[in-house]
Amino acid sequence: MTTSQKTLLALAATAVALYSGGTYIFSLHGPLDALGQPAGTASKTLEFGGRTRNYLVHPPKGYDGKSSLPLVLVLHGAIQGATNVERMSGMSAKADKENFLAVYPNGTSGSGLAPTWNAGACCGYAQMNKVDDVGFLRALIDRLEHDYPIDPKRVFATGISNGGMMSYRLACEMADRIAAVAPVEGAQDVECRPSGPVSILIFHGTADFLVPYNGGTTPFQLGPKRSDSSVPSTVSFWVKQDGCTTTPERKETNQLRIDTYTGCQDGTGLTLYTIFGGRHMWPGTVLSRNHIPATDIMWSFFAAHPKKH
Repeated sequence: MTTSQKTLLALAATAVALYSGGTYIFSLHGPLDALGQPAGTASKTLEFGGRTRNYLVHPPKGYDGKSSLPLVLVLHGAIQGATNVERMSGMSAKADKENFLAVYPNGTSGSGLAPTWNAGACCGYAQMNKVDDVGFLRALIDRLEHDYPIDPKRVFATGISNGGMMSYRLACEMADRIAAVAPVEGAQDVECRPSGPVSILIFHGTADFLVPYNGGTTPFQLGPKRSDSSVPSTVSFWVKQDGCTTTPERKETNQLRIDTYTGCQDGTGLTLYTIFGGRHMWPGTVLSRNHIPATDIMWSFFAAHPKKH
């Protein structure tokens, strides 16, 4: 690769980071400590697959160390990192209010910068090097259940972009552990054979040009060229998988359309938030230009959909 090509790649990566959430300093939630992290957040490591993997953990404020806790994994977008997605999502502040454990794992990269997840057909270093991120996240849940009294029926995951793709992969390959996922601007780019029903909450904008609502390819990709699955096809998959009614209950405003599918197996749920004109952003942040409180909506959905068995 020439110097000019490397420069162009760096500029493109920076542009993607800015557009997909790499610098959401405008949407901080709560006080920060000296390291720029929300107060109460700690950095930890886990050895897995010959690598030292990093993650941030945020117990709820005032936690007594004894009470059973739900767990929410929050997965960053490609080249974004755990610290940025913690700030952007505001999930730690939500954890303090609602009493759950918020955890922000980091993906991998060759340089230690710009981490990605192996979500199947995407993205970057992790995908091209076949990193076992499903195995890592399973091991991480095991570690967290050892360190905290996690309620095994209330383990949830969300993520944006590549992290949203990874949350879909967890639903597909870890249905035995994951009760519900809430992908944001992601695509289900993996062969999906879940072992059981999983609750699914989807946020996706119609103007997302990085991961298009109707699927397909774009020039803005990290790693081998891929064709993303469409949101409608993914919803159809989970309607069948979870045994939901095929016609949703629909609500619509000038900002969004909410499709809620009922009658799903084992008390699971399936809801799609289609954001009109929505871009590749976490809804409700300043840069998203909408007022959809995605983090609040996620927690309400998670709280209502624990595993039944």
